[in-house]
Amino acid sequence: MKRDTDIKREVVDELCWDPCIGEMDIRVSVKDGVVTLDGSVGSYFEKKSAEDAALRISGVKAVANEIMVKLPGASERSDEDIARASVDALKWDVAVPFDKIKVTVENGIISLHGEVDWRYQKDAAERAVCNLWGVKEVLNQITVKPKVKPEDIKAKIGNALQRSAMLDAQKIIVEASGSKVILRGSVRSWLERQEAGVAAWSAAGVTEVENNIKVSP
Repeated sequence: MKRDTDIKREVVDELCWDPCIGEMDIRVSVKDGVVTLDGSVGSYFEKKSAEDAALRISGVKAVANEIMVKLPGASERSDEDIARASVDALKWDVAVPFDKIKVTVENGIISLHGEVDWRYQKDAAERAVCNLWGVKEVLNQITVKPKVKPEDIKAKIGNALQRSAMLDAQKIIVEASGSKVILRGSVRSWLERQEAGVAAWSAAGVTEVENNIKVSP
C-alpha cells in the first residue's frame, strides 16, 4: 500500500505537469488514500482538470474537490451570455440530443435538465458546457431513461468488461436491479475502477451505477 505522503507528492507533481491547469493555487491533503483538493483556480475547466489529474494517481481511493472557481475580471460574463453560449455548445455537439435538454444559469452556475436514452449523452452535454468562459459550476441533472431488461444490462456489461484490455473481468462482479447496476470486486488502481464504471454506464438503459469495487494495488 502507498503511503499518504507518497500519494500527496505524486498528486502535486501531476497537477504541476498537467498543461490544462494554469497558475496554480491548489492545496493537496491526503488521508487513508482520500485526496482533498482546495484553493482556487480561474475556471471550472481547471477545477475539473485538477480532479482528473488526482484520480490518475495509483493508490488514490477518492477525491474531494473543494476548489473554488474565482474568475478573473475579464472572464466575468452575464448569466444571459452563458445561457446563450451553452445552448449553442449543446446544439453543435453531435453526441448531444439537443431537443431533449434544457439549460438554466444562475450566478454562473449551469443546470442541465432533461431525459436521454444513454449515459454518454448525459456526459457529452456536461462536457459541451463545462469549458465555456464564465462558468463556475455545472449541475448535471439530466436523467437516463431505461429501455432494456436488467438481465440484458448485466450480460452486456459483463461482455464489455471481458473485452477491455485494462481489466481483469474475473475479479469484477456485476449485479443489476432494474436499471441500477452494482459493481463489486477488486482492481489494481483507481483508473481501472473508473474504467469498470465507464463500461457499466455504457450499457443502454442504465440510470444508476453503484461502484463498490475496491482498489487493492
